[in-house]
Amino acid sequence: MRFVEVSQIQQNRLYGDLAYLWPLVSPPEDYAAEACCWREVLRGKLGPGRHRVLELGVGGGHHLSHLTAEFEATAVDLSEAMMCHSRRLNPGVEHIVGDMRTIRLGRTFQAVLIHDAVSHMQTEADLKATFATAAAHLEPGGVFITSPDHFRETFRDPFVDSTTHSDGETELTFIEFNYDPDPADTTIETVLLYLIRKGGELRIELDRLTTGLFARQRWLDLMGEAGFEVECCRRELNGADAQPELLVGTLCNPPG
Repeated sequence: MRFVEVSQIQQNRLYGDLAYLWPLVSPPEDYAAEACCWREVLRGKLGPGRHRVLELGVGGGHHLSHLTAEFEATAVDLSEAMMCHSRRLNPGVEHIVGDMRTIRLGRTFQAVLIHDAVSHMQTEADLKATFATAAAHLEPGGVFITSPDHFRETFRDPFVDSTTHSDGETELTFIEFNYDPDPADTTIETVLLYLIRKGGELRIELDRLTTGLFARQRWLDLMGEAGFEVECCRRELNGADAQPELLVGTLCNPPG
């Protein structure tokens, strides 16, 4: 039996050569209930109207697809391969390749959204830069919503998840193994296993991600330093308190 060292597994393939699998990894319909929670928060803060929203780290656009009927959206992501999915799913949305830590579009919006892509921020400097980007793109009183996958206090080591989806031609079983090799730093590792069945054959691919893990209070403190008054919102999904906590910031002290 041949063993593979974790360090030998190529990183971030889901955003490159394996991006074509994204609709099977996490289908758009799986985001409907969660997006409803985000919509409720946006409406509660902004009121009626077709408000301008910017999503940073849009990925394949699955979450955004449940909001575009009511909001005028602009989308940013580093991965062109992932945004190909979003362009097909959200044809009326402007898509721009860029880094959420540094991009500046030179215009403002009434809301900035960062779904779980914010978990890719690995250091406090990354978080500060991202929150500064959100503030720079908001009107005074604008709303910033984000939702990390985990807080340090709530992360379970190991955290394991798996799903199986098929499009009628390809069946994918996706296994996700999250663990913290060094609790003294601000990152965790995720090993991803893709079991791809097509035409009677099985192919197995490996992938690896490094994401951030911070104490909940650090998120609140750093958002506050960026000029936001922060609230924490919980919503029930399908009768269970499964919605990741939404951090909702109102821009009270605009930058500059």
